[in-house]
Amino acid sequence: MTDDVVETTPEENPSALAPAANPDLRWYVVHAYSGMEKAVERNITERINRAGMQDKFGRILVPTEEVVEIKNGQKRTTERRFFPGYVLVEMIMDDESWHLVKHTNKVTGFVGGAKNRPAPISQKEVEDIVNQMQQGTE
Repeated sequence: MTDDVVETTPEENPSALAPAANPDLRWYVVHAYSGMEKAVERNITERINRAGMQDKFGRILVPTEEVVEIKNGQKRTTERRFFPGYVLVEMIMDDESWHLVKHTNKVTGFVGGAKNRPAPISQKEVEDIVNQMQQGTE
């Protein structure tokens, strides 16, 4: 008997944003080049895996919603970003993890806090963003 584990995104399952297994993980806002949010998400994930720092990072979220547009008389479903140029990263903030994210291609830095110590955002703010994403897909 085998148990298959199926990963879901926060859009598919609201409980996917349940508190992380590691209580030290906090959400931080990363400023990226506008239009490059998905690339930043991929780049950060690749760098985490190459550095073997999976224990210091949780989820990476690019807040988007699906929008139906009518262009040239045709309906098209497109993905629209809530916060162009911003990516949410769940991580343990220390010098090593800060450098990994800060020196990722297409990342300009962190938002908030002091120059070398960004301030985390609250779990409530992240939940509000995810709820807004889910309302956009319904």
